[in-house]
Amino acid sequence: MSGFYRLAGGRIVDPSCGRDEIGDLFVAAGRIADPASLPQESWERIDASGCIVAPGLIDLHVHLREPGDPQKETIASGTRAAAAGGFTAVVAMPNTRPPADQPNTIGWIRERAKEQGAVRVYPTGCLSEGRKGEKLAPLGSLRAAGVVAFTDDGGCIQDAGLMRRVMEYAAMLGLPILEHCEETSVSGGGTMHEGYWSTVLGLRGWPSLAEELIVSRDILLAELTGARLHCQHLSTAGSVRLVREAKRRGVAVSAEVTPHHLALTDGALVDYDTNFKMNPPLGSEADREALLEGIADGTIDLIASDHAPHCSFEKEVEFDRAPFGVVGLETMLAVSADALVKTKILDWPALIQRLSTVPARILGLPGGTLTAGAPADLVVIDPNLEWIVDPQAFLSRGRNSPFAGWELRGRAILTMVEGKIVWRL
Repeated sequence: MSGFYRLAGGRIVDPSCGRDEIGDLFVAAGRIADPASLPQESWERIDASGCIVAPGLIDLHVHLREPGDPQKETIASGTRAAAAGGFTAVVAMPNTRPPADQPNTIGWIRERAKEQGAVRVYPTGCLSEGRKGEKLAPLGSLRAAGVVAFTDDGGCIQDAGLMRRVMEYAAMLGLPILEHCEETSVSGGGTMHEGYWSTVLGLRGWPSLAEELIVSRDILLAELTGARLHCQHLSTAGSVRLVREAKRRGVAVSAEVTPHHLALTDGALVDYDTNFKMNPPLGSEADREALLEGIADGTIDLIASDHAPHCSFEKEVEFDRAPFGVVGLETMLAVSADALVKTKILDWPALIQRLSTVPARILGLPGGTLTAGAPADLVVIDPNLEWIVDPQAFLSRGRNSPFAGWELRGRAILTMVEGKIVWRL
């Protein structure tokens, strides 16, 4: 019977309820089902033995580049890449052309995602008009149009007074702020982390203070206004410390880290490879260790890719001239496992929690669970599958990966969205 599946013999991991057992999971009519509701012969069997069956992964930080830059990525190509990475939902950033600061743009994104998206796409709306940091975007209208959060990602409002007003409105509207934390008067012109390697390579340094100043400012503003603050792509030890202290005080703050900041340091730039140029930049080993500690103890809530595809010709220039950003949807699961599970910092259930259940909770999204009656958004992961990263084989249009040639273990072999198989290796 079409649409009725029995995922047989897998390790069922559901962090939403603490389930971790070998067994069968049933899907019927797009939802997690009770097997007693249909006769056994109705189910199509999928062998999941030796694999993990988990809630579909959810990425809160993805640049789909539409509208405006389909040569870099489209909603169709980006969501296919997401499905291949085990994701059943992505949150789309608003730094498109035009910026997603008007309800009609949000409507266009939602309609295009409905027509062409392989996975669920949740749009975000700009904090400021045109992402210029000068005037509030129409936050109420954007909420009514269906955004799940507000952000000027890729930019950061420098005016603290404006940011206070943004937070007051966001708190009133009940939506979180996803903040790219960068004080541009401090970072301005920097291309890599300020430290030993920037001196050796002769590249202009980007001080950790640029991130930490905004993290500190916005925590204080969130504490004042009651807004929910989510700090994107933390990259410094100081930022981890600030978030940890804020959580202890009861501030409504959450945070994310990228796989590349967990796996790499600024020493990776020794050959001036522009595929290691991202914003925020790769930090020191001390920063990386602090990020690992933060994700382990819960200071950092989740992992997000900051998937930022660019055309190859844009990256094939001098380091100073290349754009910031790397792709990550198709490598995020395995790189995260390499940095965290292989090193025994986390086990698989804890990693899946930070890739699925927690992201769903932070933004109040469907998914992140395998409980009966929930939408059948799930992933089957082979934790022992060894593979070599080949950017030329990506489904994303972007090839700008810092992990080209890496030998990794663990991969999504099947992804299902609302009971429909959208990826199968």
